[in-house]
Amino acid sequence: MSEKITAENLLNTLVETLTEKQKSGSFFEEDKSSSVSYQFNRLFGRQKPVHHILGGGKSADVLLWRNKKISASVLSAATAIWVLFEWLNYNFITILFFVVALGMLGQFLWTNVSGLFSRKPSKVPRFVLPDDIFVNIATVVGAEVNRGLRFLQDVSCGGSLKQFLIVVVSLWAGAVIGSWCNFLTVMYIGFVAAHTLPVLYERYEDQVDNFVYKVFDQMQNHYQKLDTGLLSKIPKGKLKGKKYE
Repeated sequence: MSEKITAENLLNTLVETLTEKQKSGSFFEEDKSSSVSYQFNRLFGRQKPVHHILGGGKSADVLLWRNKKISASVLSAATAIWVLFEWLNYNFITILFFVVALGMLGQFLWTNVSGLFSRKPSKVPRFVLPDDIFVNIATVVGAEVNRGLRFLQDVSCGGSLKQFLIVVVSLWAGAVIGSWCNFLTVMYIGFVAAHTLPVLYERYEDQVDNFVYKVFDQMQNHYQKLDTGLLSKIPKGKLKGKKYE
């Protein structure tokens, strides 16, 4: 199988191509999409930029730190919430009632103190959540849950054995990680990863893609050995269903 494309061959081709471009002085003139090695080394065959894959818009800007102040504020708020609940051992009911009490105290002082300095008390601002926000949250959560359930059922009913094993191992790894820490810590780790891994990948995508393809190539070799030594020896059913027209 000398014609088989491996990650090592792709990496060597990429290095040779970059060297030739640097020598000829046309490194920035040629479009990268025309390079075969560039197309093969994109992670999972990705052809679109990371910002487009993340959905674009403001959410992608926050995840990719386009506006550092907003991204830092979001990450700091999540860290503060995690510290309150995890390190200081506060619970949700305590924080909720404490915030509501402070809000009521602020409105009470605003209403009574403003009347002492002016003849007509100033109008206290009211905080009202729109009804659509709860409907949108429920719709988004329901759609994502149904999508996940649909994917798991497709893998278990019609997916390949390789894909089935990958999903089962991933679920087992998630269960092991969940036994080490609680749900809030897992959510916080995922939140931090969502705000750090995409921007790091966008900055070092060439190095990451080459490394991942090397790992995938090794995993594929191990799977082929497992398939040759064990999986191929498992007897398969010889019964065929009747075809109805």
